[in-house]
Amino acid sequence: MKLSKFLNNDISLLGFGCMRFPVDENNKINEVEASKMLDYAIENGVNYLDTAYPYHDGESERFLGRYLKKYDRKSYYLASKLPIWLCNKKEDIRKLFFEQLDKLQVKYLDFYLIHAMNKDRFNKLKELDIYNELNKLREEGYIRYIGFSFHDEYDVFEQIITSYPWDFCQIQYNYLDRDIQAGDKGVALAEKLNIPLIIMEPLKGGNLSSFSPNINELFYKLDKNKSISSYAFRFLYSKKIIKVILSGMSSLDQVIDNVNTFSNITELNEQENDLLNRVRDIELKKLKVPCTNCKYCMPCPFGVNIPLNFKIYNDYFKFNNLGVSKQEYSHLNENEKSLNCKHCNACLAKCPQHLNIPEYLKEITSFYNK
Repeated sequence: MKLSKFLNNDISLLGFGCMRFPVDENNKINEVEASKMLDYAIENGVNYLDTAYPYHDGESERFLGRYLKKYDRKSYYLASKLPIWLCNKKEDIRKLFFEQLDKLQVKYLDFYLIHAMNKDRFNKLKELDIYNELNKLREEGYIRYIGFSFHDEYDVFEQIITSYPWDFCQIQYNYLDRDIQAGDKGVALAEKLNIPLIIMEPLKGGNLSSFSPNINELFYKLDKNKSISSYAFRFLYSKKIIKVILSGMSSLDQVIDNVNTFSNITELNEQENDLLNRVRDIELKKLKVPCTNCKYCMPCPFGVNIPLNFKIYNDYFKFNNLGVSKQEYSHLNENEKSLNCKHCNACLAKCPQHLNIPEYLKEITSFYNK
């Protein structure tokens, strides 16, 4: 496993994102399968584990706490995040933090982030003096490093990253999303400020793992033995300010493939870079809804499966197979379909991509009605 020197720690370049564990028929974490995945990752050198308060409806931290009891606390690095949207007064910061420590069954966190920062949450950060409250927790030995994760435009990113002495920050970044959110300019700014980066959504919710057959063939012509996902990870490896690349893995096969990639990772050559630029140009023209399947918008009060509607719609434009797309849409449970959106707008504030979800759902309904 490739290690990076991250704040004087030897940390695996591949981080295990604990927001997409496999689930059972009741949408609960399949703990047997998730444990197998974590076992394989840890046995093969992955030592950075990333979770958060809302992942799997609050169960990710609890499951991880039970699972990690069999490991020496010093053998892994644990990250979680403050749900800043639940902080209405200063006392809430400590209350939530210690609730998370209890769920994780640990005495300290290596990395603690203010979750999903944007313009409004930056104002709350300043209003409640959250950074200094977290710094007190660090002085008391409960936190080692303080950072933030980010979902907004570059100008907001610049304000946040230059306002406090952050140890690190976490951004969404991949070879498709170079001009949105923090983007290329954010990576360059972090490097200038020498603030290490952790990357989320390196595969854009799995969208960079497989394409239409004709595009897949372009990758396989270069090297039939390399997975398509590996190119996205290697794109990020070339940016030296990036210290951890998170993958929200949901199957053992994905873990095995990613471990293999990060055990033998190399930078892209000129031909491979050219291919990624070509694929990017093609895909940006086809992508209808820039959803990453993070599921922050869920649950919908009216039962609409928002990410699945978006996936089915996007897949039509990616693969141009109307018959399959209509069938997939028709097989959704009736309450899951886009037509059940009531435009209550509850999802709007939750979406890290700032998508106008109700309007997209209206567009999807119109498309399949035709």
